[in-house]
Amino acid sequence: MCGFVGYTGDPETANSPEIIERMNNRIRHRGPDDCDYYIDDDIALGFRRLSIIDLAGGRQPIYNEDGSLVLLFNGEIYNYRDVRKALQEKGHVFATSSDSEVLVHGYEEYGTKLFKHIRGMFAFVIWNKNTKELFGARDFFGIKPFYYARFGSLLLFGSEIKSFPEHPKFERRLNTRQLENYLSFQYSVGTETFFENVYKLPAAHYFIYKEGDMQIRRYWLPTFAADESKSAEEWIAEISREFQASVEAHKISDVEVGSFLSSGVDSSYVACSADVDKTFTVGFDNGTKYNEISYAKELSEMIHVKNISKVITPEEYWGTFAKIQYHMDEPLADPSAVALYFVCNEASKKLKVCLSGEGADELFGGYNIYKEPVDNAAYYRIPYCIRHAIGKAASLFPHVRGVNFLIRLGQKTEDKFIGNAYMFSEKERKELLNITTDAKAPKEIVRPFYDMVKDKDTVTKMQFVDINNWMMGDILLKSDKMSMANSLEVRVPFLDKEIMKVAGRIPLKYRVNKENTKFILRKAALRKLPEKWASKKKLGFPVPVRVWLREKSYYDIIKTAFCSETARQYFKTDKLMALLDQHYQGKADHSRKIWTVYAFLVWYDQFFRDEVYASYA
Repeated sequence: MCGFVGYTGDPETANSPEIIERMNNRIRHRGPDDCDYYIDDDIALGFRRLSIIDLAGGRQPIYNEDGSLVLLFNGEIYNYRDVRKALQEKGHVFATSSDSEVLVHGYEEYGTKLFKHIRGMFAFVIWNKNTKELFGARDFFGIKPFYYARFGSLLLFGSEIKSFPEHPKFERRLNTRQLENYLSFQYSVGTETFFENVYKLPAAHYFIYKEGDMQIRRYWLPTFAADESKSAEEWIAEISREFQASVEAHKISDVEVGSFLSSGVDSSYVACSADVDKTFTVGFDNGTKYNEISYAKELSEMIHVKNISKVITPEEYWGTFAKIQYHMDEPLADPSAVALYFVCNEASKKLKVCLSGEGADELFGGYNIYKEPVDNAAYYRIPYCIRHAIGKAASLFPHVRGVNFLIRLGQKTEDKFIGNAYMFSEKERKELLNITTDAKAPKEIVRPFYDMVKDKDTVTKMQFVDINNWMMGDILLKSDKMSMANSLEVRVPFLDKEIMKVAGRIPLKYRVNKENTKFILRKAALRKLPEKWASKKKLGFPVPVRVWLREKSYYDIIKTAFCSETARQYFKTDKLMALLDQHYQGKADHSRKIWTVYAFLVWYDQFFRDEVYASYA
């Protein structure tokens, strides 16, 4: 696991060691073990290394035999030994034992068909000195980040946006469209970012850049095509076999590997399958609702593994929040991101690599909201026009639980579900903002993904939307940025293209039913762990933000932010204070909406107050 930076297309700065070194130093946390550079008249490349495989010989940049191709790579190729063997049989000569080198030789041999041969998480670029062409790609699910920026003829690219302002031609301007979108999604959705002219390369895409022209193509798409011919036992056997193989592949390393562990089935299944020596857990001192440490310790004792845990104090949580937003690059309002930072911090004190359970919910149907179409199947049989009319009538009444049910079920899935988070509606965010933007409506942003699965059932549509938006924009963003902030590599065995082949064929009745979410995955997990963990209801990562915001000290922190100059510039502060006061007084639970705005305001200071941004250098 590492990080890289680079730029091309600007003759004035192309061969400046000072600029590329400043950019590279901004992401020192991604690779504190080593750094190196490649610079010629056309391009400047920088690399930071966290040594995991081939500790002595895996230094980057890496070249092909004649030195005409230059590679920078962040990630892991889990089947690199098999790929390497196949390439050697075709005559390729390897200079290292690293997984990185299979990419440069693989690109020589297979070109853009390379992705059919590799299995892993990655973001990389390959510079062709002879043709002056840059080839780059991001992995199948978007586990590893890839950003790029265009300013005239200049192309900047790298693992984190925070390195870009170190280039003298970078222009720091807020993308207000993305701010408005963020208020609905709680994360930066789509290919745009919070910075004008800065973009994210989407998951499962590659690009070719030459002479100022960038061509972007998709190379893989997760698919759902239910196979109804298999019994539950057959699915359990196939999941068990493929997941164990994925875990073993994800354990390949020249350093020790540990595992995160909460009370849920996903991380428990990983930990019990991985045969590691250490597990890591964090929680809060607010009772069992916000503390899963006891579950983790109990399971760790059962499988004879040492559990290392930490109770996060409110002071630590709030005191670290600004640093968290800096490391995110873009604002993220997921409260669990801070908890993830602390569990990564604990793990990094003992080792360099940890396994984690991300992706199981999206692939196997784990979120509680996926049960709604199943639990309310009878109501959904009422013709849509009637349900819609009932919902419109219900919307005229106070929005309490029963009324919300009628409103929600009176809408088409495509109109109401944009992912696991839906903070502010389009109407609410426009009423809250003090600016006008041309941001799309939330449902328009996710519509292309619904169109790809328009013939599928409602639950599958929701899963597909989450895989392509929520998982990449929230779940995987915080996993990468919080682990790398602590110089820790996190690997996710559920997010493997071979696992997706299995998950995509499982019938709905075995994914989500009236009994439980992730139904068949839980049954497979029973082969490795007790019923108490296999059947435990989905919790997420519980964080007591709702409780804290009703305490005077934390209310005052938010109030100060909501009355700041930045808040007045972008928001109607009277409406912000109304949300905060209603929550503080116990009249409503606005905690997630409050946190969404607060996260943006804190993030803004990290990147748009020069003295704050400079302090991280």
